Amino acid sequence: MIKSRICEILGLKYPVFQGGMAWIADASLASAVSNAGGLGIITSINTDTEAVREQIRKCRELTDKPFGVNIMLQAPNADEVAAMVAEEGVKVVTTGAGSPVKYIQMWKEAGIKVIPVVPSVAIALKMQAAGADAVVAEGAESGGHVGELHTMSLIPQVVDALDIPVIAAGGICDGRGAAAAFMLGADAVQIGTRFLAARECNVHQEYKDKILKATDISTIVTGKSLGHPVRSLKTPFSKKLARMEEDPSVNREDILSFGSGALRKAVQEGDRDGSYMAGECAGMVKEVEPAASIVEDIILGAERIIEQFCDTKIINQ
Repeated sequence: MIKSRICEILGLKYPVFQGGMAWIADASLASAVSNAGGLGIITSINTDTEAVREQIRKCRELTDKPFGVNIMLQAPNADEVAAMVAEEGVKVVTTGAGSPVKYIQMWKEAGIKVIPVVPSVAIALKMQAAGADAVVAEGAESGGHVGELHTMSLIPQVVDALDIPVIAAGGICDGRGAAAAFMLGADAVQIGTRFLAARECNVHQEYKDKILKATDISTIVTGKSLGHPVRSLKTPFSKKLARMEEDPSVNREDILSFGSGALRKAVQEGDRDGSYMAGECAGMVKEVEPAASIVEDIILGAERIIEQFCDTKIINQ
């Protein structure tokens, strides 16, 4: 069985995190992943702070295993959510879209393990110095907001620079990707896109159908001109957004207005004008299955590959 430092730190059976996908990662999905032995994560991007509190309490009813909350630090209610997770006794917090430094002492005092998502070595080092317990190093292959560096080059450089555990994210979908991440030195993997097709994931059926129909070239990155690149499926919406960015006559405010609320529309309504965020590995997702089956397939698949590698004899000529 694959075990790592992060399993001991967080009390996990398997070193598998479920991504805290905005508008998507609720108590249903998070509890299913946690019950399967991984770390389920609830998103803080919802209607309001109390709605997130309700999801935390619901998750506790559905699992007695560890789970976490992902906080998007650019959200207008970030301060409220940061305080609320401490009040609720959440054990793990992952963060994105900003620096969690001002909250870390409060979280530490509340016994929370802090795991920021980072796109580079420099930011990872800052998070370690600030007291983070681990980091999620996320490559540009991932869905949603992305950085510049890609997983294969990012992970080993972050691992070499840090003393704390590193969780690999971006383009990882099955045991092959997980085994590669472990070989690069990661202590765990974070999976987002494949969990979109979990039975317990409550996205609109249109969202799941689009994931299942995706191929290797089905994603596009938009938002670079705004300083906030996002990877999503190619749809009429994302293609139009890309054209707007390329058109010098279209101003920034119009682009922002066009994209406002697009992810929520996709998740809740299956709207053709929605943003169907997904990673490059979407073409590898072929079926809807229980979250437990996904976790098991990733771990058992990684174990088989690593065992085969260890059994391979290298002949020096």
